[in-house]
Amino acid sequence: MNIERLADGLGAAEGPAFLPDGRFIFVEIWRSRVSVWTPEEGTQTLAHVGGGPNSVLVCSDGSLLVTQNGGVDREWRAMDQRPPSIQRVSPDGDVEVVVTEIEGIKLSAPNDLAFGPDGKLYFTDPAGGFSRTTPPPPGYIFSLDPDGTGRLVAEAGQTFPNGITVEADGNVVWVESFTRAVRRYHVDTRKVEDVCILEDPDAIPDGLKPAADGDLYIATVLTGGVSVIGADGTDKGLLKGFGDYVSNVQFRGSELWVTDIGGGSGDDAAYHGSISRTTLEGVTGLELFPGTIG
Repeated sequence: MNIERLADGLGAAEGPAFLPDGRFIFVEIWRSRVSVWTPEEGTQTLAHVGGGPNSVLVCSDGSLLVTQNGGVDREWRAMDQRPPSIQRVSPDGDVEVVVTEIEGIKLSAPNDLAFGPDGKLYFTDPAGGFSRTTPPPPGYIFSLDPDGTGRLVAEAGQTFPNGITVEADGNVVWVESFTRAVRRYHVDTRKVEDVCILEDPDAIPDGLKPAADGDLYIATVLTGGVSVIGADGTDKGLLKGFGDYVSNVQFRGSELWVTDIGGGSGDDAAYHGSISRTTLEGVTGLELFPGTIG
């Protein structure tokens, strides 16, 4: 497997996506921005959103949705803190808050997001800073209807719900970093299924995306790679060599693009995050469902 390093020196790269014109975008948590990368110009600012953006999603109307954790990441504090929320970035670059509270629950630190086939937006909301040894406060899975109506989907407990995605049949899968669990929400029955627990203690799951064949490609932070898990929870191996603290993935056909937070605390003079890509033989990513939030 040939891995191509595309950019270095990034401030905690996370939550990647592609614009309709093919440009690659991602968030830099410690730079409080959505960034864009092209071969011609390298990494540039696409939108300053303040706080700590954790992931970005492209809507069918050309706007962007951003999970905003507020600007707190371990010891790091953003110079321009914002309310924990879902933000909308218009095609003109205007930033507005979509929601800060759902069914009486104030958002703590929204992390990752994905559209379902009915246009519903699903997102994770962990609470507290992540620790390998201390259970975090309870986290949640929420949804937003296209008209902006918010609903509580599931109480995740003290698990740090992190990356989230939607499979071909519309079921929602998320990972929980503290327990290393992969869980599936069946939209028809509203039941939650335990898919598996990643065995390697260093396989702390972060972002994930499904392939067209149903396999799940999960960025596992301390492995430096991407764990491949079958839809039934079968361990199908580890793709290594993407960085130091791999955070998320995104497919573009058979290409797998990977973000890496890099070392450091957010206050270092130099950042060490990166983006990389590789081509997977015989594998195609599942095309993401479109949607927009009014």
